[in-house]
Amino acid sequence: MSAIVTPAPKRLRRSLGHNLRIAGGVIVSIVFLFPIYWMVLTSFKDQVDIFTSPPTFFFKPTLDAYIEYMTRADIVPRLINTIIVATGSGLLSIVVGTMAGYALARIRLRGAATIGVLILLSRGVPPIALAVPMFLVARNLGLTDKHITLILAYSTFLVPYVMWLMRSFFLSLPRELEESAMIDGCSRYGAFFKIIVPISIPGLLSTLIFSMILAWEELLFALVLTNRHASTIPVAIAGIAGDTVNGANWAALTAVGTITVVPVVIFALLVQKWLIKGLADGATKG
Repeated sequence: MSAIVTPAPKRLRRSLGHNLRIAGGVIVSIVFLFPIYWMVLTSFKDQVDIFTSPPTFFFKPTLDAYIEYMTRADIVPRLINTIIVATGSGLLSIVVGTMAGYALARIRLRGAATIGVLILLSRGVPPIALAVPMFLVARNLGLTDKHITLILAYSTFLVPYVMWLMRSFFLSLPRELEESAMIDGCSRYGAFFKIIVPISIPGLLSTLIFSMILAWEELLFALVLTNRHASTIPVAIAGIAGDTVNGANWAALTAVGTITVVPVVIFALLVQKWLIKGLADGATKG
């Protein structure tokens, strides 16, 4: 009889722990999502409703902020620029970082781990220390306010990130995969492109997604290296802060912020299957 009764406390504790984890996840989600919710809500308010005290959740929504600012700030061209730069820098960093990560993971090189750590530590260099030299080089080459300049600049901080993630992914794969391919006549390059790359597609896609998100939100390089033609959405947001003599134009800030966040959310929802698979495979293999 006791053998039947004793598991009940364990089941109760397990159920309680499960419920507590769910409650904790809900609380954390609310904490992180509430600023986004408030930004979207504020973007539909009049300037008067924004400054009401206490804040109001019920008001007459308006699209004035979207219409006014999008018609006079070239938001659509800047959004297109952001898409071009984020996609280009993400793809370039994936190509370069993946091959660098594979080389550090597979080629017998003395100090390969140290080299990888040093490359990763390069991300710790203050961006402003790189932005000014990049601007001087771009100006001397006549490449200021160009998409390619931003793509190359963004790659300087994306490549170490991609290299380190993909190196860890490749280390988790058995060497026998390449050895079997090379026994069958493949070269090192053939084994990499025909065997390793197809297996690593989930990891590549998840890394590409994160790289594009990092490039999407970057401000400093875009602010220094562009003027108008290649200017991105973060630059537009930074320029709104002092848009009025009475202070920040919060309606415009939240409207453009919403326009910036929505494409990222839609993109993440569209690719969530590959993103979750890549993260799950990396966690399993790691």
